[in-house]
Amino acid sequence: MIHTPKPWLSILIPVYNVEAYLRECLESVVQQIAPGVEIIVLDDCSTDSSHQLLKEFAEDSIVPITILRHEYNRGLSAARNTLLDNARGDYVWFLDSDDALHPGAIAELQQITRQYLPDLVLCDFRVWREQQRWKHLWRGENHTATFSGSKQKLLTDPLKLFEGIYKERNLHIWSKISKRSLWGTDLRFPEGRVMEDMVVTPRLALRVQTYFYQPSVWVAYRQREGSILASSSQKKIDDMSIACAGVLDLWLQHYPQLSRRARFYFSYFCVKTHICVARDMRSLHKNPAPDLSVYRARFFEHIGWGKRELFREYLKRGWLLRLKRFVQEY
Repeated sequence: MIHTPKPWLSILIPVYNVEAYLRECLESVVQQIAPGVEIIVLDDCSTDSSHQLLKEFAEDSIVPITILRHEYNRGLSAARNTLLDNARGDYVWFLDSDDALHPGAIAELQQITRQYLPDLVLCDFRVWREQQRWKHLWRGENHTATFSGSKQKLLTDPLKLFEGIYKERNLHIWSKISKRSLWGTDLRFPEGRVMEDMVVTPRLALRVQTYFYQPSVWVAYRQREGSILASSSQKKIDDMSIACAGVLDLWLQHYPQLSRRARFYFSYFCVKTHICVARDMRSLHKNPAPDLSVYRARFFEHIGWGKRELFREYLKRGWLLRLKRFVQEY
């Protein structure tokens, strides 16, 4: 048996029906690969040519690529769980197969992990559109932050981690490179559900003792028709409406001193989520108008505040227009 040294990084790529984008994704990784990095790709029973393209790419690649395949389609969460179970690296980096890594991202990450050995590294991303318009540039989509807090230094305050993640409201797992040991055997993505990053990221962050925010664009996040986030369904609505369940209670159990400011940023994230739920419900169920009472009750259960207390936090910040938008959707 040939012994291969343990890699310092595992790049984990789940694949399902992405033949139009897969090569670009793989090339973005392979072109900057270095010794000590393993690439593991899992095909979740694609019905297009993704699996054949993947095999051909791996055969032609001078960089080894491990290919896994599910026996039947099990969804993104299950695909990521299988990839995680097969990862050998000290760090794991999930990358969606329609996205791409920016040049130099791996080298920059390696420098950080060698110097600081953080449990978690957070990076920024850009929104990748087929047609970028001025409004997208105005929104700052060429460089989107994932964390609000100190940059380029080793941090140890878990309360600031919670606050900084929720203030920016970007919980994507692909912008957070973590030590494999944080996951253990008990933390996994919820199989059969979408919006899984909203469930997993705060629970992963709860295990972090040291972290490092690098405000560099490392990921190109593709916006495309047909993706989970770009489409509406009753399942997506229901999964979204429960994605924040238990998060605040779990953090308060460990850190009862969590500030009101941090709690408000979490609550505002839940507000934005609830607005999406309400809009999608009204879009799917126009006649008769949908009953949102169950979703409203879940929302207030998640944030642990009543209507009056939440509105007071809006007013303290002078967020009158934002409060008006919430009330209109509420």
